[in-house]
This record gives sequence, C-alpha cells and structure tokens, in this order.
Amino acid sequence: MTGRVSQIRLADRIGRVAESLTLAVTARALELKRQGIDVVGFGAGEPDFPTPAHVIEAATQFLAKGQVKYTASSGTPELKSAILHRLSEDHDLTYDAGNVLVSCGGKHALYLALQALCQKGDEVVIIAPYWVSYPEMVRLADAEPVIVSTSPAQDFTPDLSDIEAAITDSTRVIILNSPGNPTGAVYDRATLEGIARLAEKHDLVVFSDEIYEKLVYGDTEHVCFPTLPDMKDRTILFQGVSKAYSMTGWRIGWSVGPKDIISAMSKLQGQMTSNPASPSQVAAVAALTGPQEVVGTMREEFDARRRLIVDGLRALPGVTCPEPRGAFYVLPDVSGLYGQNLGGHEINGSLSFSAACLETANVALVAGVAFGDDRCVRLSYAVSREAIQKGLDRLRKLIEG
Repeated sequence: MTGRVSQIRLADRIGRVAESLTLAVTARALELKRQGIDVVGFGAGEPDFPTPAHVIEAATQFLAKGQVKYTASSGTPELKSAILHRLSEDHDLTYDAGNVLVSCGGKHALYLALQALCQKGDEVVIIAPYWVSYPEMVRLADAEPVIVSTSPAQDFTPDLSDIEAAITDSTRVIILNSPGNPTGAVYDRATLEGIARLAEKHDLVVFSDEIYEKLVYGDTEHVCFPTLPDMKDRTILFQGVSKAYSMTGWRIGWSVGPKDIISAMSKLQGQMTSNPASPSQVAAVAALTGPQEVVGTMREEFDARRRLIVDGLRALPGVTCPEPRGAFYVLPDVSGLYGQNLGGHEINGSLSFSAACLETANVALVAGVAFGDDRCVRLSYAVSREAIQKGLDRLRKLIEG
C-alpha cells in the first residue's frame, strides 16, 4: 500500500470547458519577454494607464486604519450607494440597494447570474464574435450556448431575424455586450430596440454586459439596455471599475437587476466567495464618486490609438478592418492571407496566422477562433502609440516578406 490515489477522476464539467486563448497568448508573450525578446503585445484586455491617484489614496487611507474586515456579502452600503448614484447620473435609472450585487469582478457577476438562472436543458443566445468566457460559463451552468454569427462587413451588428431564428422554447437568456469585446462594436438604438421586442415576445431575460460603456468614440451613442421601454424588469446590467478607471486588478464588478434574481445570485455568492475585498470596495467608491475627468482623458488617448491602428491595419495587404466604435479592441479580417506562407508558416486560419505573428514577427495577438470567428484576429490598442506603430511595421514586414 503506497497511500496514493491510483487514478484521480476529474468532474465532467472540466472537460466541457475550454482554456482561454487570450490568457495563453499573454503567457507565451511573457515567456518570450523573459527570454529577452522584444515582443509587441496586443493581447492584453486591460488599460495600460495607472489607477487614478485619488483612488489609490482612498484605499491607502483605509488600509492605514487597520480595520480591514468582512463587509456585507453583497457589498458595502457605501459602494451600492455610489453605484446607484452613477446609474442615476449617467442613465437616469432609479433602483434601490436590493437591486445591486457587488462581486469579485464582472466575470464573477456574470457567472453568478448564469448559475442562478440556467440549468440542464436551457439555452443561452450569444452573439459572435463573443467574449471568450460567455460560452464556457454557460456550459458550467449545464446550459447550451446558441451562437448567432455576424459579419465584419456589417460592423458585427447582429441581424434581428438571425437572433429570432436562434430562439427556441428552451431559450432563457440573451447575452449582449455593447460596446463589445472583441469587436469594439456598439449596437445602435434601433438594433437594441429590436432585441428588446424579441426578449419581450419570447419572455427572455437579457444580460447586458456594459463594462466598456464609458469608452465610446466620436458621435457614437451608447444605449444602456435597461433604459429601453419595459426592459428594466427583465434585464441584468453588468458593470464595473476595471476598464473605465483602469482598475482591473482591484476585482470589483456588479450586477443590477430584478430583486428576485439579485437575491438568488447573492445567496450563491455568500457560499462561494463572501464579500469582495474591502479595500477594493473603498477604492471603487472613490472612483465612482470622485473626479470623472480621468475617464475622459483615457478615452481621448484610446481614440487616438484607435485611429492609428485602424489606419495601419487597413493599409496592410490582404487585411480588411471594420472601425471599432467602442472599447479598446480591433478585430481585422485576415482571411485574405489564408493559403499563403508567412515567415515559414502555412496560414490556414487565425491560429496559424497568430502563431506566425508571434514566433516570426514577435507580435502577440489573439486568434479569432477564440471568439467564434476564424476569419479574424483581435488586437488590443491598450498599449502606447509607439508600440502600436512598431507592431504595425512588423506585421507589414511579415506579410510583404
């Protein structure tokens, strides 16, 4: 007898979930950098700006008091009040504290919502290209993702008839992400109103992931989904401080919606993680209630980078590039290069193209197959203008040979 387990059996759910290609690309790029290789990294989905100074100061003062204790599992009253204030100021939406659940990031909030609403036999409609975690979180809830494809030629805006065709008697939820990752697409009011009518017609709950709401460009309008007629009571709104305030590592996101759903999610959170970190909640209050000019400053710089990277990608042979209207991603169609040999790599899809970019050109980007569209690759322009230009120059050299 050795005392060893002869064979460890993992739960079936592990086999249903794919690993994140975005994290894999980031890990490989870091590995190359540790080897001393100069890699231009377009893979990361986080702002490269520091967290605002007044946010750091608020958390520092809180920590100095030494009273870092548990809070209410669903979030502090102060943070809930700050969230309600922003919803009123930004969108003229009125909720109360029972409609709000603060979680350990937006991803945690989405996971809780799917766990609370979905079970075996249910279906969830997801619009592709999609954030990599949506289908996997649906599968973890024992439900099935149903994918509705969009086209780069239509700026990745879904066709309402395609959405309705995907809805069955088993459909429980539609997930929306506008402004979107990985596309940068921002759905116009008419499209969202059409989706609202479908949700009402088929009695569906809408998950509206608006984590990038403050990062829209030009005269583009961001429409907060629960502001649409009759949608407040069937929408769960997901927001957070990660993107707008450059606070990804603080891990604070929240959900706002009908009290019965929020209560069910809160019950799950109480058994899974309890409260989000108390210093992070204090920091989030400072972000939401403090000076908002920092958001505008970041948005202006992102806009300049957006125009630089779009113009540069459109100038590359075999590449077409829809213009992103929000977030900080661009999703060019590189399928015009498929069938070619680039840097010794036979290009037959987004995976081989991204491999050629990383291993030959030292440019890290993410294959579109991770987001449900193998024609494309994703680049984050949450990097300096100098890095963008260097990356574009390397891509041109790779493509032109």
